[in-house]
Amino acid sequence: MRGLRDLRVLVTGAAQGIGRAVAERFAEEGARVALNDRHADPDFVARIAAMKASAIGPHLVVAGDVSDEASADRLVTEAIAGLGGLDVLVNNAGIQIQTPTHEVSLETFERVIGVNMRGTFLCSRAAISHWLALGQPGSIINTTSVHEWMPKPEFLSYSASKGAIGNMTRTLALEYAGRGIRVNAVAPGGTDTPLNPGLADPRERARANATIPIGRVATPEEVAGAFAFLASADAAYVTGHTLTVDGGLILQIPFGRSDGS
Repeated sequence: MRGLRDLRVLVTGAAQGIGRAVAERFAEEGARVALNDRHADPDFVARIAAMKASAIGPHLVVAGDVSDEASADRLVTEAIAGLGGLDVLVNNAGIQIQTPTHEVSLETFERVIGVNMRGTFLCSRAAISHWLALGQPGSIINTTSVHEWMPKPEFLSYSASKGAIGNMTRTLALEYAGRGIRVNAVAPGGTDTPLNPGLADPRERARANATIPIGRVATPEEVAGAFAFLASADAAYVTGHTLTVDGGLILQIPFGRSDGS
């Protein structure tokens, strides 16, 4: 894909799932990648070593909790120092917790909102401040979800956070377009990641597949391609857009009743 080689990219929530696939895709395209996760465990570090051995580098780990202001500022600063600058921020760190809403504790609600929404804000603010200070362009790509539009019972905090990220994406895009900063989002549908452990059960997977027009859930690698496109030179005129990667899932949302209302 055009224009990805030598880009300096920070991916949050990169230890597994979509974040891992996004980081690996950028590395394969020749970008230099800083991978963030809350804890730099041995397996995570080992994967970075494997990426260094198989692709253009350097690649580095920046551990930190994106929901904490000081931590978020520090990890962005460390990524900039380690990469020699920053061209692309991928706000991917996220969690989801399934609980009936009347049983959700305030602590749980605030934790999901903190990682998903506040983390996106904090890292975006740090990156934008860096670009503005240097008069440089930049690109932010946020991970939202089809549940920005599709209600998901028992996932109130997750759905609320993703809706907020969608609006944050559009607001930032409008606010900073004139400064050369593009802001877009990717909205995956059902994807085979550790956030969806039920897919390991063949019956659950079959039920999930049956809800998707294409007939199956996505792989993380398929979703990663959307991030690569939005960061590439081919998307230089794209901002404020949320790209759905959902196998047609949201096409089934009933936007109006049969009487036309």
